[in-house]
Amino acid sequence: MADAVKTWLPWQDADSFLGGLPAGFDVEYFAGGDRPPSLDTVEFYVPSYMGGPELAEVVAEMPALKVVQTQTAGFENFLPYLGEGVTLCNARGVHDASTAELAVGLILASYRNLPRAVRNQELGIWPSSYDEMDDSLADRTVLILGYGSIGEALERRLAGFECSVLRVARRPRDGVSPITDLPTLLPQADVVVLLTPATDETRGLVDEKFLATMKDGALLINVARGVIVNTDALLAELVSGRLRAAVDVTDPEPLPAGHPLWSAPNLLINPHRGGASTAFAPRVARLVRAQLERYATGVPLINVVAGPPR
Repeated sequence: MADAVKTWLPWQDADSFLGGLPAGFDVEYFAGGDRPPSLDTVEFYVPSYMGGPELAEVVAEMPALKVVQTQTAGFENFLPYLGEGVTLCNARGVHDASTAELAVGLILASYRNLPRAVRNQELGIWPSSYDEMDDSLADRTVLILGYGSIGEALERRLAGFECSVLRVARRPRDGVSPITDLPTLLPQADVVVLLTPATDETRGLVDEKFLATMKDGALLINVARGVIVNTDALLAELVSGRLRAAVDVTDPEPLPAGHPLWSAPNLLINPHRGGASTAFAPRVARLVRAQLERYATGVPLINVVAGPPR
């Protein structure tokens, strides 16, 4: 490229974070707050991983913008602000390890009653006995809904737990059932893990009918998006004691003080920390640097989820 590409990156020492910047990029720092003076000329934008809605809203004010590369797998919050001809890429693959690890952790924490152990430790209680034994993941059936790269990573981590896996995605493929098969698959599952993106098709997907189809005592794990689950329907099942759940995301989010979910029985809440692990930084650095190199050399970008291929 003849002229340097004006680029906004969310790391103050981007060269160090990325392990070296490719040639041909003029980088400015933006992670929210005051905007750099190059608003009218920025061409490649990587929003901060954590931040408010202004990180997406500013996209509508960038007349020269050509590429938005998110650090998240989810991208729906950018779509309303995307101008014609702007390419949106997500971070597919970056969060596979972190999210899959968390899903396994939530299953094990729920099954082995780790929250109870934490409470007992805080109170200095060593119970003389328990009324019943903890559940084991061994011999259980885990249904992964939204079977993509994170689902594959999750299944690899489940391989040593002596459990069975059912794979479900929007479209069928070898070894993966279509979402239309859920009515026959849900009653077979002891654990249902939600990994679907938030789309018009998946908002409210886990409603009263969905939950009623799950077997008694089943465990719902949501490491996807809160809006996929109807909160009132889930609360009803939790209060009745028929189902259990462990969630990384909620609707609404952040969960306000006093919301019924905070005190719901049979529920473990992790405050949206699915991608926040030490596995994140090196993977997102590799992705962003690779995308910059592709853009500079005319090689097609990967992970394009909206707009024209570039």
